[in-house]
Amino acid sequence: MTEIIQKRISESKGARWATLIIVSFTMMWGYFLTDALSPLMTMLEDQMHWSSSEFGLFNSAYSWFNVYLFMLVLGGIVLDKMGIRFTGIVTCLLMLAGSLAKYYAIEFISPDAGTVFGIRSQVLVACIGHAVFAVGVENCCTTVSKVIAKWFQGKEMATALGIQVALARIGTAAALVVSPIVAKRISVSAPILLSSLLLTIGFLAYLVFCVLDRKFDAEVADTISTDDTFKVKDLKQIVTNRGFWLIAFMCLMFYSAVFPFLKFATSLMENKYGVESGLAGLIPSLIPFGNLIMTPLFGGIYDRKGKGATIMIIGSVLLILVHVLFALPVLNYWWFASAVMILLGVAFSLVPSAMWPSVPKIIPLKLLGSAYALIFYVQNIGLGLVPLFIGKVLDNYCKVGTRIVDGAQVTQYDYTLPMCIFALFGVAALLLALRLKAVDRKEGYGLEKPNI
Repeated sequence: MTEIIQKRISESKGARWATLIIVSFTMMWGYFLTDALSPLMTMLEDQMHWSSSEFGLFNSAYSWFNVYLFMLVLGGIVLDKMGIRFTGIVTCLLMLAGSLAKYYAIEFISPDAGTVFGIRSQVLVACIGHAVFAVGVENCCTTVSKVIAKWFQGKEMATALGIQVALARIGTAAALVVSPIVAKRISVSAPILLSSLLLTIGFLAYLVFCVLDRKFDAEVADTISTDDTFKVKDLKQIVTNRGFWLIAFMCLMFYSAVFPFLKFATSLMENKYGVESGLAGLIPSLIPFGNLIMTPLFGGIYDRKGKGATIMIIGSVLLILVHVLFALPVLNYWWFASAVMILLGVAFSLVPSAMWPSVPKIIPLKLLGSAYALIFYVQNIGLGLVPLFIGKVLDNYCKVGTRIVDGAQVTQYDYTLPMCIFALFGVAALLLALRLKAVDRKEGYGLEKPNI
């Protein structure tokens, strides 16, 4: 690291890749906490008496502040105005505060402690903690995306963003695998405490990045013109851009068919494919592990060959196929579910590897924080409403009996209807991707051209 710093950091290949690893490490633990409770739906039902609707409400809280209080949009403006160092530090502290609130709710508030606004106290406090954490992790993700765009501009940007996404997915995979083990051996709240410790390490890593980034800015200070500084009036360049809105709404539809699905994927493995509760999280974890290789691979193809819009179309088609296969009442075996999850991993690698690097092609760097934030804002509408909707669908239309898990009786669900709903989101994503390719041909964004 000393040798890297002695050279001009702004021109050092080693420095930019070291920066990528540092900020990706921070994001990885943020994503670990995002899904720390996802594979514990059955355990929460058994030990804390959570219903599917309450589980859906908890996951929908992810968007409470980001969407309804516009914290993501405001966060993007703060990012462009105050910079990546200040914003990154604040978002890390928000993640830590939210994680501790969730831990307190699960560990110290009794499931029978009463209700507030018709919601059980334990669930409500956990929701508020999840909402605070979400403000941190989503704005941190926006910040990290701008970090990579800044350090990799004109270089291997799609590959770098692909690696960042891949490492974030490893955080998700670790949560799906580790959380059930830790919860069974210690307590259902223990995975959240573990997440808080890992987030603290990630925060310290980000402080190291801040030192490198300060040196970067000092080196390029003479090359920055007044036209490169952020002005609120410049936001008009974002909101009037057709390509931007097509990417934003495609992001909404695509991620609505993936992230909310992952919240219920462990339960799907248990209910449809008969996988034991302690092992059911292993199959969804195949998605992020596949991302580790495929997302940087597809990003490299985009960097060198182009075809960004085409890559998004192919990924959307695969997404539809996956959810249709999960909906069909055939081949209810763990090996079939594993094969379909791997296919979902391919789709989940294709679209992000092309979608995120496409934004800097149509939005200037000085507005990139606001642009990414607005996309994440639109995405969070789906991340908030879809889990709540799926939880209600399961409770009202999909109960088919009961089953025994670890000596306790829990509800048995039929997931056919929810999987059909997820498939429809995939169809919407495909239509938007096709339209984006047509607009790119007309406007000349260069989405089908290489990045390098």
